[in-house]
Amino acid sequence: QVQLMESGGGLVQPGGSLRLSCAASGSPRNIGAMGWYRQAPGKQRELVARITPRGRTNYADSVKGQFTISRDNDKNTVYLQMNSLKPEDTAVYYCNAETTWGPRWGQGTQVTVSS
Repeated sequence: QVQLMESGGGLVQPGGSLRLSCAASGSPRNIGAMGWYRQAPGKQRELVARITPRGRTNYADSVKGQFTISRDNDKNTVYLQMNSLKPEDTAVYYCNAETTWGPRWGQGTQVTVSS
């Protein structure tokens, strides 16, 4: 099985930056694509960014040019660099991994953008 542990959330002022990390443990050889989703209060969870084991990425239109997803396969870790943050980026951010046992989710990390 695979377990995911996120870190790096917090409170940041508009225009600031944060970097989220998600470390996978357990059976990392069974992991395919990894990604970040977010869920704001009263809204559905949405895909933010996704990266394949070979580094192919895709982003939600709302974060293109603002967020960057990357992956270190040796460390079984995926990152989300978030720049120029806006209040509308406030949400709980969840790490996701596609595994041979199905999708796995982290516990979520809160990102709050506020002055």
